[in-house]
Amino acid sequence: MSSDEPPLAAPAGAPKLPDPDTCVGIVEFVTDYLEGALADDTRARFEAHLADCEGCEIYLEQMRSTIAASRLVELERVAPATLDRLVAAYRATRGA
Repeated sequence: MSSDEPPLAAPAGAPKLPDPDTCVGIVEFVTDYLEGALADDTRARFEAHLADCEGCEIYLEQMRSTIAASRLVELERVAPATLDRLVAAYRATRGA
């Protein structure tokens, strides 16, 4: 595609991507943000929203704290079947 061609439209019925300028978008993108997986423009919009929204800034810090606390869990103590169920539940919430 040449640079003067418009981007392809999403297929009919495709889910709409969340807007990183909204609180709902912050929730949807927080994992990708913390993993450094957002595109530069999306990351910039995400960070601009955080700069103006104390609630989302608090949410982000809570997520960081949760991740830090989860590192203290010894995975070998979790039964493999339980771990499989947890991973499946997480993927179901992410639409994977």
